[in-house]
Amino acid sequence: MARVVVIGSINMDLVTLASRFAQPGETILGERFLTVHGGKGANQAVAAARLGADVALVGAVGDDAFGAQLHDGLAHEGVSLDHVARIADCGSGTASITVAEGENHIIVVPAANARVTPAQIERAQSTLASADAILVQMEIPLESVEATLRLGHKLGKPVILNPAPAQTLPVEWLTLARYLTPNQHELAILLGADSDEDFVALMKHAPTPVVLTRGSDGAWYRDGGEPQHQPGFKVTAVDTTGAGDTFNAALAVFLSEGLPTAVRKACAAAAVSVTKLGAQGGMPSRRELDQFLRDRSV
Repeated sequence: MARVVVIGSINMDLVTLASRFAQPGETILGERFLTVHGGKGANQAVAAARLGADVALVGAVGDDAFGAQLHDGLAHEGVSLDHVARIADCGSGTASITVAEGENHIIVVPAANARVTPAQIERAQSTLASADAILVQMEIPLESVEATLRLGHKLGKPVILNPAPAQTLPVEWLTLARYLTPNQHELAILLGADSDEDFVALMKHAPTPVVLTRGSDGAWYRDGGEPQHQPGFKVTAVDTTGAGDTFNAALAVFLSEGLPTAVRKACAAAAVSVTKLGAQGGMPSRRELDQFLRDRSV
């Protein structure tokens, strides 16, 4: 059983479905409203747990009703929450999402996620020291991302940096990660490059090995030599939300099996995830992933 530590955000997604977007100052009737557990950190923790890993999450929720619901949901998935802080006098992170006309508008309020501190990362040192892989994204303060990279490097642990939401980072930080897992747009921003530049060339310019996600085309990866391509798996997509988080989680879970195998299984897990509604709702179990791969090896 792989041990995975995830450092990242925990959100409640507030989703409204409507036939169209309201204009400024306009009120319209929606078709459906639902609350969905989300946040890149929580999503990746849930995905890794379902794939059979022993998972610990480092993050924060507010001292509110959403915080209690998010905490209980993660506990139900078997995620260790010893290092998830409950922040007094603070709300939990939210993402207000309106879905209409095949598009979405999203407003994220970090709230408690903005209170994840380097000191909290340091307090989780013994947990990170026992990890087979560490996952971190960028929906928490950058100083805490840096603290994770430095501590993971100091402990000799493979840190996977999922640079989303993307922004340019110091090259020194990037060299502390074992792998970067951007899409093409995120990689260009991360390196301060032109987004139209050939992604294979960008991968070669990166100071750290890159595993580049390409949606239905699968993924490209490079760890020293020429970039290699792992084709995607053909499925009927229902909802692509959370596919990237599923990919990152699977990469961490299976990293000990070697990068080519881990990337193949990550692509397969992401493919399964898009066949169902919802980010966490579509994340496969280990049994589902194994069956999916068996069916495609015949």
